[in-house]
Amino acid sequence: MLVLTRKVGSSILIDGQIKIQVVQVKGRQVRLGISAPKETKVHREEIQQKSVPEKKELHTSHRESLSL
Repeated sequence: MLVLTRKVGSSILIDGQIKIQVVQVKGRQVRLGISAPKETKVHREEIQQKSVPEKKELHTSHRESLSL
């Protein structure tokens, strides 16, 4: 894992296409702005982790209903 220190208004560039900018720091919260190509999916990790088990459950129940 790469750990960087950035100030408000500064940014990092990933693979020349994805820009992450520090927009605001307020207490313990950091607001980030992300610019990426439309085909790049950007999700909050906790939302992504929550949806993966739900998708697996849907896929499993669909497969089981097809085998009936």
